[in-house]
Amino acid sequence: MFHHIWAALLYLYGFLLNSIYQCPEHSQLTTEGVDGKEFPDPHLGQWYFIAGAAPTKEELATFDPVDNIVFNMAVGSAPMQLQLRATIRTKNGLCVPRKWIYHLSDGSTDLRTEGRPDMKTKLFSSACPGGIMLKETGQGYQRFLLYNRSPHPPEKCVEEFQSLTSCLDFKAFLLTPRNQDACELSSN
Repeated sequence: MFHHIWAALLYLYGFLLNSIYQCPEHSQLTTEGVDGKEFPDPHLGQWYFIAGAAPTKEELATFDPVDNIVFNMAVGSAPMQLQLRATIRTKNGLCVPRKWIYHLSDGSTDLRTEGRPDMKTKLFSSACPGGIMLKETGQGYQRFLLYNRSPHPPEKCVEEFQSLTSCLDFKAFLLTPRNQDACELSSN
């Protein structure tokens, strides 16, 4: 009898503790879009990579040599396709162009990267004005990435992103320095 009472008290304590210390909500974007515009229209255009978070530092290692990255998202040449172009400014000053093709999932904002069947990208809203979060998962890694329309969003945005991802047990954090000018995006 005592054992059952003790178990019930521990259960209630755990339930109460969990309700007090829950992670803040981060809602996945829907195809409904923003301001009445259907996905992906509100998310087209230029974005700056601000920060990343992952369970381990190794999952963010690809960004270690990066000073800043500027992206342009555009409608692709085929239906249900997005073209992503980027220029990466490395810490040693080089500009490295990159291109990706994302395939949209019907009725969803989930993205699949062409040529990388193991990679899945989900888009999430951000409390930060002009911000968006991506969750990338692939073979052996998962990470949240914070993007913004401005290369220097308010510090509060970065703090909220770090707090949210830390609460989700993504303890490794990387903030791009953005000390150098961004490279020009190529038009092709």
